[in-house]
Parts: sequence; C-alpha cells; structure tokens
Amino acid sequence: MSEFTSYQSPFSWRYGSKRMRQIWSESNKRLLWRKLWVCLAEAQAEFGLVTPEQVADLRAHAETLDIPRALAIEAEIRHDLMAELKTFAAQCPVGGGIIHLGATSMDIKDNTEALQIQQSLSIVLEELGETLLVFAGQIERHADTVCMAFTHLQPAEPTTLGYRLSLYAQDMLEDWQGLQEMRTGLRGKGFKGAVGNGASYIEMLGMENYSVFESRLGEKLGLTFFNAANQTYPRRQDYMVISLLAGLGMTLYRFAFDLRLLQSPTVGELSEPFGEKQVGSSAMPFKRNPVKAEQIDSLARALAGMPQVAWQNAAHSLLERTLDDSANRRTLLPESFLIVDELLSTTTRIMNDLVVNKDAIKRNLEIYQPFAATERLLVALTKAGANRQEMHERLRQHAMSAWKKVERGEVNDLVERLLNDMVIARYVKPEEFHILLDAQSYLGFAPDRARMIAKDIRNKMSLKREKKTLDSGE
Repeated sequence: MSEFTSYQSPFSWRYGSKRMRQIWSESNKRLLWRKLWVCLAEAQAEFGLVTPEQVADLRAHAETLDIPRALAIEAEIRHDLMAELKTFAAQCPVGGGIIHLGATSMDIKDNTEALQIQQSLSIVLEELGETLLVFAGQIERHADTVCMAFTHLQPAEPTTLGYRLSLYAQDMLEDWQGLQEMRTGLRGKGFKGAVGNGASYIEMLGMENYSVFESRLGEKLGLTFFNAANQTYPRRQDYMVISLLAGLGMTLYRFAFDLRLLQSPTVGELSEPFGEKQVGSSAMPFKRNPVKAEQIDSLARALAGMPQVAWQNAAHSLLERTLDDSANRRTLLPESFLIVDELLSTTTRIMNDLVVNKDAIKRNLEIYQPFAATERLLVALTKAGANRQEMHERLRQHAMSAWKKVERGEVNDLVERLLNDMVIARYVKPEEFHILLDAQSYLGFAPDRARMIAKDIRNKMSLKREKKTLDSGE
C-alpha cells in the first residue's frame, strides 16, 4: 500500500485477491458509471435524441478518470455521482451536455452494482470450482482410508476419510449450484427513472419505443432487467446474493472447525500445512496452531451476520426509495465477496497440502474400534435369536468397564470380556467373533459414496468448462 498513516480496511490489502478488489475499486466503479453513460447515449442516438458526434466524444473520454477533481467537486456539492458526471462532462466539449439525459442516479449506480455482483459471482464460481476439484482429488485419494467417526465429539464407529471429506464437498457443490443459478438470474434495475415508472424516458421516446430502448441497453451491458422497480432495483436481490455467499461460508466454516478439532494432539489425524519458517506462537516455539482454519472461521463468522443487514435494507426500503441502505452497502457488497474470495483461496491451499497422519489414525482405531464393533455384534446376536434389549445391556456393561480401563491408560480388554461371556457365546461362535469385532470392515457404503460424489463434482465441473468454451466460441 502507498501509505499506512491512516486507517485502512484489512480487505484493502490483507484479505481477498487483487482481482476481486479491482472489481470493487473506486476506479472500476467510476469507469462503469461512465460506461453506462456512454451506453445510454448510444441507445439514445439510435432514436435520434443525441448525435453520433456527441456519443463519439463521450467514448473518447470514457476512461480518462480524474478522481481528485471529482472528489473536490463532491466536497462542494455532496453528491458523488453528480461530481463524477460534472468531471466527465467537463472533459467532453462536444458531448458533455447530454450525459445522463433522462436518468436518475440509481439508473447508473444500481446497474453498475449489478455488473459488479455479476463479475464477482463469476470469480467466486471459478474459485469454488477449483476448490471442489481439489476436494474431489483428496476424496478419491482417501476413499478407503479408514478412520474413526465421532458423534457428540465421542468416538463412534469407523468411516473413511474420503467419505468425511465428501460431506463438505457435497454441501459445496450445492452452494456452487445455487450461486450459478443466482448469477444466471441476476438482474439490473434497467433505465426506469426517478420512481421507476420510466416516465422521463417515455416522455422523450414515446411509449411505443421505450421497451425496445431499454432492451437495447440490456444487450449493450449484458444484463437483464427487472420488469418493475422503484428508484432502485429490489433490495431483496442483495439479500438473496449475500445469503448464498453466507451459506457457502457456513460450509467452509464447518470444514475448518472440524479440521481444528482433528488437528488437536488428542486426535492428531489431520492438520493444515505448516511452513518451514512459520511461527506458531510468539511465546511457545513448539506451537503449530491451525491459524488458517481459525482465519476461515473468523471471517465466516463475520459473513454470517451480513444477510441480516441485507434483510434490513430490503425490508426498510420504504415506498419508492429511502437512502438508509446506501452507506452500509458501500461495505456490505464488496466485503461479502472479499470474505468469500479469501475463504476459498485459503481452503484450497489447505486442501492442496492437507497433512494426513496415518499413524494417529491407526492409533485411534486400535484404541476405539472394539467399542465401535459392538453395534455390529448386537445385530448379529439379534439375528441369531437373542433378545436385542438384553444383549444391548450386556454389551453396554462390558463396554463401560473396558472404557474405564482405557481412561486409566490401560489396555482395552473389551474383546477378551466379550469372548468370555457365556451368554453371548450361545449365539455367536468363537471364530465369528474376530470377524464381527473387526470394525475396520464395518464401513457400509462409505468408500463407494465418496467416489460417487467425487465423480459428480468432476462431471459438473467438466460440463461447466465445456459450456464456457462453447459460449466463448473457442
């Protein structure tokens, strides 16, 4: 950054990518305002309202920003868009007088923000696609890696690491589909004037020409427009967009929180990558804190509150317009996208170099798998004719006694206890015991479903790439 002597948002330099920051930058916003003014003049020229020479003059100066001059004018007139308009008009000796003809500020601002949201969603979808493919690779790699599953944060029964990862990926794929639909259906305000009824444009063009005029502007901008609006586009759209972003944040939060639990030394099965020169603590040199996962959870927690602000903006958009959403939307929209941008890039980096401690996985299986096999044994006993409730109580008593030994650091003697139980022996032969108590083969469909979800991800990402190639004409 050029200077650090006054407050700067962490999103100005620490969090988010350069390309996402560029979309929401002051210069890009003003360039888009000018683009809309040029498109408006071009469409008006088609109906004889302005001359080709005036349009050409606007095009020639559309990228000649003078932000210091615009800010100086804004300090006097207290209107940011009008300050940029005056700056642009002063640069255009031929066309300056026709800029913004028939428009209201929100015809320019709202369509600009719709374009910024559209561009930002494209980046999020691209990044999320990359994250999903990285997950698919890890799911396939570990589809058969047996590990303990935990319910209530207590050891339960075996699953596979690939299946656990597929649960996050399945949610992310639904997030991807929702965001894809949102981008496809995204709409701008259009050009509808001060209260959204199109009166100023109809006055110039006539009712019979207005729809064609607005459609031409939609074609030029690559936007569809709401059929009805007030001075702004319906703020419900912001709420829908930000809610989808927060939903993705929720998925990534859960992944990161689970990773933090699994990285704790008491479990120790997974950990995020740790750089050779990385410092974990200023006081404790041995620390390997899950700082990236903690960062994901911290930013996602902030994102979780943003749909509520968007809800308030939409619910309080009284009559044809109030201005009480304007100030918060200057940070609400860009920071929602910048948070998601950072969440995805951080998650992808973690997953690319995910550390899997197979020794810890094996150790935990050896400690807990005899307990995990008791359900399998209970099913076998019941099938052999035993009373299910009676057998459940016998198994529970044996398990609790063995658990106390494990808690004291002693050897788990559950298998020995079960083998010596004469009541259980009436229903299960000794040679069947070791098969039934091998919990590592008690995996159900976990490996197959994990691979199925990875395949689904690859198929959907492949179809998306093919469609993108066709759309671009390559």
